[in-house]
Amino acid sequence: QVQLVESGGGLVQPGGSLTLSCKASGFAFSDYAVSWYRQGPGKERELVEHIGTAGDATNYEHFAQGRFTISRDNAKNTGYLQLDSLNAEDTAIYYCKIVILRDGNWLDYWGQGTQVTVSS
Repeated sequence: QVQLVESGGGLVQPGGSLTLSCKASGFAFSDYAVSWYRQGPGKERELVEHIGTAGDATNYEHFAQGRFTISRDNAKNTGYLQLDSLNAEDTAIYYCKIVILRDGNWLDYWGQGTQVTVSS
């Protein structure tokens, strides 16, 4: 059974930092890329970061560049998203997503999300 469990969210002051985790189970984590998305209040879900299987291929959305860092630890079956220099616009639920090949089909799997609130 595929499971993705995010953690690490919380309330942080502007300028602060958080490290989000995405713990995976039920599949060969090291064989798949990991994506992080976020959905702010009243907004559509948007892609934040993406990392390839070896951790050497990442894409940065404009608002994340220089502030967010994606990484993975295949030995721990865990993906990470480091958030620095946070501001109020970063307030959102953050989700990890992995697209997995199952019975010849590519299927999207999402975690439950972790809330990040940036406020003084």
